[in-house]
Amino acid sequence: MIVNRRVMRLPEVMQATGYKRSSIYELMQKGKFPQAKSIGTRAVGWNSEEIQAWVDARLCVSVIT
Repeated sequence: MIVNRRVMRLPEVMQATGYKRSSIYELMQKGKFPQAKSIGTRAVGWNSEEIQAWVDARLCVSVIT
C-alpha cells in the first residue's frame, strides 16, 4: 500500500476541515484536534493522516446520529 502522508499547512487544513484558524487552534488547545508540529523556525504543519482521520471520525459521527 502506498502511503501519501505529508505535511499540511494551515490553509490546506482549513480547507479540509471547514474550520477557520481560530477554531483550529482553540480545538488544539482543548485536545480535540491534531496538534501542529514544528517544521521550521517559524513554521508549523499537520500530519495529513491525522487530519484525514479526524475528518473521517467527524463524518462517521454525523452519519450515525
